[in-house]
Amino acid sequence: MKLRIKGLTFSYRSNPILDGVTLEIEPPELFAIVGPNGTGKTTLIKCIDAILKPTSGSTLLNGHDVSDLDRGDLAKKIGYVPQSAPRGSPVTVFDAILLGRRPHIQWRVTENDLERVMEMVELLNIEELSLRAFDELSGGERQKVLIARALCQDPEVLLLDEPTSNLDIRHQLEVMEIMRTITKKHGILAIMAIHDLNLASRYADRIGMMYQGRIEAVGASHEVLTPENIRRVYGVEVSLIEDGGKPYIIPIEPVEVRA
Repeated sequence: MKLRIKGLTFSYRSNPILDGVTLEIEPPELFAIVGPNGTGKTTLIKCIDAILKPTSGSTLLNGHDVSDLDRGDLAKKIGYVPQSAPRGSPVTVFDAILLGRRPHIQWRVTENDLERVMEMVELLNIEELSLRAFDELSGGERQKVLIARALCQDPEVLLLDEPTSNLDIRHQLEVMEIMRTITKKHGILAIMAIHDLNLASRYADRIGMMYQGRIEAVGASHEVLTPENIRRVYGVEVSLIEDGGKPYIIPIEPVEVRA
């Protein structure tokens, strides 16, 4: 299975967001998309999942354009975890996760569907939440439920938009460990937009750095998260320390960003 993004462009009215994004990613891989606010990370994630229709270019999964798939077939192949979910859903956590099985359910919920939900509940360590109302959860708890729901789809590609943004440091590490384990154990492709460069450095197999709607660099963390790239894209002077072959970023001061 290969995901190919070819010359993707997108604009909100007259405001260009993506500018010819091209990538090739294959499982099993945890691929991190980093870059400043407003550079197009979330838009790229939504274009891959056909939530947004690109102005030009295409996203090919196994050689098939995702825009040609109906939502049901697409949901069997791509799972999407948004930054947050709106309140107003009275369902329990268990039922919220079970919704991830909808693309696979034909006439009724099967024993296998229920078992998959329980596997995800245990995987995300949210057993004590399973009978609580989804609306009653904290932001971090809700985020873990959304991840469990997407995994219940049994997707080939998992898209995550800032999956750690509402989590404390312990749960950030826990979720990232789960993502890394799932990609390797189940052979899937996980693509996440993420702000935390150090989490990306530690856990991602490869990183794509975006700036002004373009991919500026792609590669292993030590190839992408260099002081030069960070200064050029983020406008921040940094110092790097290395641990286990991974760079860790210590911000020093802001500098002028190139035009």
